[in-house]
Amino acid sequence: MDAPTSEELLASVLASLDDDKAEEVVQIELRGKSSIADYMVVASGRSSRQVAAISDNLVERLKDSYRMNCKVEGKGAGDWVLIDAGDIIVHIFRPEVREFYQLEKMWMPAGGTA
Repeated sequence: MDAPTSEELLASVLASLDDDKAEEVVQIELRGKSSIADYMVVASGRSSRQVAAISDNLVERLKDSYRMNCKVEGKGAGDWVLIDAGDIIVHIFRPEVREFYQLEKMWMPAGGTA
């Protein structure tokens, strides 16, 4: 099995987030801004339980589809989970934690669209 392109991986991530009813999903292209990944995806879950479920399901789907072993940070608290899927970095927050960190504002272009 060939490794997925960044765009294929992004589509899978977005589909998984949509399936699990993640809210306020934002994708940010990082090419030319950072060497850490090609895309960053930021999403919200309504509760700690939903944040954990969204992240668990995403990791499982990527493992099943692409045999990827993603690195996961922060799942224990359920406030903010970071999933490193290689070319895609995914942040899943509870809404008030997302508002506090305003992560996407640091990476979005000045015009405000990704």
